[in-house]
Amino acid sequence: MKLNDSNLFRQQALINGEWLDANNGEVIDVTNPANGDKLGSVPKMGADETRAAIDAANRALPAWRALTAKERANILRNWFNLMMEHQDDLARLMTLEQGKPLAEAKGEISYAASFIEWFAEEGKRIYGDTIPGHQADKRLIVIKQPIGVTAAITPWNFPAAMITRKAGPALAAGCTMVLKPASQTPFSALALAELAIRAGIPAGVFNVVTGSAGAVGNELTSNPLVRKLSFTGSTEIGRQLMEQCAKDIKKVSLELGGNAPFIVFDDADLDKAVEGALASKFRNAGQTCVCANRLYVQDGVYDRFAEKLQQAVSKLHIGDGLDKGVTIGPLIDEKAVAKVEEHIADALEKGARVVCGGKAHERGGNFFQPTILVDVPANAKVSKEETFGPSPRCSVLKMKPM
Repeated sequence: MKLNDSNLFRQQALINGEWLDANNGEVIDVTNPANGDKLGSVPKMGADETRAAIDAANRALPAWRALTAKERANILRNWFNLMMEHQDDLARLMTLEQGKPLAEAKGEISYAASFIEWFAEEGKRIYGDTIPGHQADKRLIVIKQPIGVTAAITPWNFPAAMITRKAGPALAAGCTMVLKPASQTPFSALALAELAIRAGIPAGVFNVVTGSAGAVGNELTSNPLVRKLSFTGSTEIGRQLMEQCAKDIKKVSLELGGNAPFIVFDDADLDKAVEGALASKFRNAGQTCVCANRLYVQDGVYDRFAEKLQQAVSKLHIGDGLDKGVTIGPLIDEKAVAKVEEHIADALEKGARVVCGGKAHERGGNFFQPTILVDVPANAKVSKEETFGPSPRCSVLKMKPM
């Protein structure tokens, strides 16, 4: 892998400041979704290694918590600066393992770094309150303290931003963290961990455990030393994690799936509406939980909007994210392609029509044509379910006047 700084490409997990392999020596191969080539491998760790990471985070907690907010902010600011300094390498690494166009990946690195910058400053403003008491000679004082060891489980669609959005506030508040990144995109997480070490984040404060989602996740949810879990991913897995965390009454933050609508009224500027639809739907090949899955268009402009959208979609350039001019990369894997095909087939069976795309791209592999479906019934899967990510496809539904 060609990077300006080859040390950013790490193939070991980070526990207590040390780069480690799995105890049993097992690994998980990571491939480039654009061509199927093996990029490298990471340790397939389990409960024992996760427990070691949690213990390390717990030991590091008192010293990290004892630093002043300004001292922690200075270290986090170093981390932010290093991310921006290595933006090109981090973006290239992300495109290789996740597939998104290089320009999008570079934008995500900037976006990811901004969370660290923001929360480094917000950490200085963690104020308490003084509240009048129920008796004249008493006052109630409210102080805010770090909750303790935190855990984060992050997805493959935004492999840098979803990490910093969790780690930034946790570390700024004086907490320590154990991170489990998605197995499809672990190298972005490990590169950020390398930069965290260089920034001066002490050993044990930020740990990255790669491996079995079930084994690692079970330890994170069942270990009483972990006081909060933050998860971004599917609703199904989020529900399971919440149930597992209930035993110890852990605090839980969940960012789960979506099925967002995009609404176009008769008086809309259709050119701007099309521009907005493209940005909302086809970013990251539609692999975002906040992308527009359903486009509701008032019938007065329905045909014109569909035509303009088709023209715009036909100009999108599909290919390897490292190639110049590419606007849509591959889907993350074969399962993603299969899900898109399933949802499109279901819509067609129920009366929808394909006006653009609708099948695998001629490049093969994980590439899929940007697709527009019209006359989509409300009972179709694309109307009711998240075709998630794995779905560069727009479903346009006609909306009667209100």
